[in-house]
Amino acid sequence: MDRAAYLELPPADRHRAAVDAAVKNARGGSAVVSHLSAAVVHGLPQYRFGERPVEVTLVGPAGGTSRAGLRRHLDALPEGDVVEAGGIVCTSLDRTVFDVARTAPWEMALTCADAALRREAASARRFDAEAQERWRERMRERVDRARGRRGIRRARQVIEFADGRAELPGESVSRLQLHRIGFREIDLQVPVAGPRGSDYLVDIALGEVRSFWEFDGEVKYRDATMRGGRTIEAVVLDEKRREDWIRGVTQWRLCRGGFADIRTPETLAARLAAFGVRPPR
Repeated sequence: MDRAAYLELPPADRHRAAVDAAVKNARGGSAVVSHLSAAVVHGLPQYRFGERPVEVTLVGPAGGTSRAGLRRHLDALPEGDVVEAGGIVCTSLDRTVFDVARTAPWEMALTCADAALRREAASARRFDAEAQERWRERMRERVDRARGRRGIRRARQVIEFADGRAELPGESVSRLQLHRIGFREIDLQVPVAGPRGSDYLVDIALGEVRSFWEFDGEVKYRDATMRGGRTIEAVVLDEKRREDWIRGVTQWRLCRGGFADIRTPETLAARLAAFGVRPPR
């Protein structure tokens, strides 16, 4: 494809183009798109996704070697673990989450797991806790069957920590960093009764310290579609009124931050400390 057009694409879209090219140039064989490449094909949101090789899994004890732009894994692939998505033969959503949980950094693994779980347990503003538990039990069984393999302990931790109530990668990573710095009472999408009979939903509540955390991505201000026809100024004013109401009604602190603030546990801890919020001892 045209280089200029390629470079204008977001990183995950560039990777999808690379997946398409790799599949188109494959010379037969049993290679199945897998791991983070399959996550991109399935449309799972990515966190800090940079240039990386296309990942495929081959069945059998031996296969071709990895090379620049292509990483090959050797593994068993039961029939139910292989599907077609968007015209690409790839690992199923469950298998993809499992592979990513075993091999990718925690932040990327949790972002994928939360998003996959959300597809199963959330619809519009309704959340099905029983569906979430069914997903978790199914994934636990998958982990148990793979006992002894590389990354299994981490996969189990990701599955237990995953939560389909997280709506965006920033919320998933915020929750992870909050846990790392010592918070344990972490609740998601917490309703606060609004002034006109409907609820305001707050991203994360920290019950131990009577504080809320909201991930404040720039997209809701800059993206005209998300603004719903409102100007940026109107969106900012609406957010201020909402925030003032939540603080006034609950008497809790409300802290905001973006991607720079959740980059590490330390940056988030510093952001919260600036608002007088510290993890319980």
